[in-house]
Amino acid sequence: MSNFDNNISRRRFIATAGATALGSLLLKACGNPPEDKPTTTTATAAKANISPEQVPETTKVKLGYLPIVEAAPLVIAKEKGFFAKYGMTDVDISKQANWGAARDNVKIGSSAGGIDGGQWQMPMPYLISEGIITDNQKIPMYVLLQLNTQGNAIAISGKHKGTGMGLKIDNAKAAFDKMKSEGSKFKAAYTFPKANQEFWIRYWLAANGIDPDVDTELLTVPSAQTVANMKTGTMDAFSTGDPWPYRIVKEKVGFLSMLTAEMWKAHPEEYLAMRSDWVDKNPKATKAMLKAIMEAQQWCDNFENRKEMVQIVSSRNYFDVPVDVLEAPMMGKYDMGDGRVIDDKSLASLYWKDAKGSVSYPYQSHDLWFLTESVRWGFLPKSSLATAKDLIKKVNREDLWREAAKEAGIPASDIPTSTSRGIEEFFDGIKFDPENPQAYLDSLKIKKA
Repeated sequence: MSNFDNNISRRRFIATAGATALGSLLLKACGNPPEDKPTTTTATAAKANISPEQVPETTKVKLGYLPIVEAAPLVIAKEKGFFAKYGMTDVDISKQANWGAARDNVKIGSSAGGIDGGQWQMPMPYLISEGIITDNQKIPMYVLLQLNTQGNAIAISGKHKGTGMGLKIDNAKAAFDKMKSEGSKFKAAYTFPKANQEFWIRYWLAANGIDPDVDTELLTVPSAQTVANMKTGTMDAFSTGDPWPYRIVKEKVGFLSMLTAEMWKAHPEEYLAMRSDWVDKNPKATKAMLKAIMEAQQWCDNFENRKEMVQIVSSRNYFDVPVDVLEAPMMGKYDMGDGRVIDDKSLASLYWKDAKGSVSYPYQSHDLWFLTESVRWGFLPKSSLATAKDLIKKVNREDLWREAAKEAGIPASDIPTSTSRGIEEFFDGIKFDPENPQAYLDSLKIKKA
C-alpha cells in the first residue's frame, strides 16, 4: 500500500473514531437512552415486589412522631419492612420533642432539617394549612390516613379519689364551685392547644355541666411531663394517649376517670398528614407509603401481634417506656385505679377496624366535627363553618387513600363507600350529624359560639 493510501486510511480511522466518541459524549449529555429506563424501573420493581408503574419517585421521606400508641403503625411499618416492601427503602421515623416541635419541623420541611409530615392531632393539619398556628405562614397540608381510633384516657390526681369523678361526675358543679371558692381551680392539662386531646377534656367537663373556660384552669403540658407534674400536685387531670394515662395508675399517683372510648365509641384519634408539596411531587411514593402503613395497621390490629408490637415500640429507639405500662392497655385491659377494671378489646387502641368499620380511612365527616368543635370553643370564627366543607375537600385527600387501597388489593368490603361515617353519638346523648353541624352547636349548653 502506498504512503498516500496509508495516510487516507489513517485519516478515515481518526475521523470515524472521533465521530464515535462525539456520539457517545452527546448521548451521555442527553442522559441514558430511553430503553435503559424501563430496565432500571423493572429492577427496582422486582426488588420491591411491586409493578413497574408503581415504583415511587423517591425512596426517601422523613416522618415525625410522638411516643404514644397512635404512632405504632409508623414504627411497625419501618421495623417489619413494610415501607421497603413497597419501594420506600429510606424512611426516617423521627421522634419529636413535643407537638410544637413537630409543627415547627413541618413548617421548614425536611430539606431544611425538618420533616415532610407524619403523625398529627386533629385539626392541626388544617391549622397549619391556614397559618393559624404557624405565625400566619400557610403551609398547605394533606390529610391522608387515620392512624387509630381510641387509645386515650383522662387521668385524675389521687387526691380526688372517692369524689365521684368518673365519666359522669357526681354533683360536678358543686364540687368545682367548692374548689373555686377555696381559691384552687381544677387544673386540667393536654399536650397541645386547640387539638383533640384538649377537645376530650373540654367535652367531658362541659357534658357534666362544667364550663372549662370559667370553672377550670387549662394547661398545655408535654406528654412526657404529665406524670411528673401530677406527682408534684401542679395539676388535677390530663388527657393524652397511652402509655401516659396508665402510668398514673401503675405508679399509684392517681386513677382514670374514663377511657375516651367510653365517651365516644370508636372515636377518631390521630392522623397521618403530609406537606402537600411533597405529595404533589411524589404521588407514587405517597401511595407506596400509604400501602405500607395500611399493612402495618392490619398487623397491629391482630391481637396476636400485640405483645411483639409492645416490645418494639416500647424500646429505647422509640417510646423508651417500661413494657408493662403498655401490655395490658394494648389488650384492652385497664385497672382504672379506682376499683374499676376494664377487660374489653373493643375499647383498646384500634388500627384497622373498629365497631363502626374502617379505622384507616380518613372520613371527611370526622374532620368536620373537629372544625365544628373548634368553632364551639372560639378557636375558629363562626363564619368558618360555612366554608368548612370546601376546606375539607382541599385538605382531606381520601381519594389517595382509596387509590392506594385498591392498588394494595384491599377488599372492597374494607373500602368505605362514603366520605361520611354518618351520625355520631356521645356518652351524654348529644348527636353530631355531619349534614347539619349547626344543629349540633345549637344542642350544646356550654359553648363560646
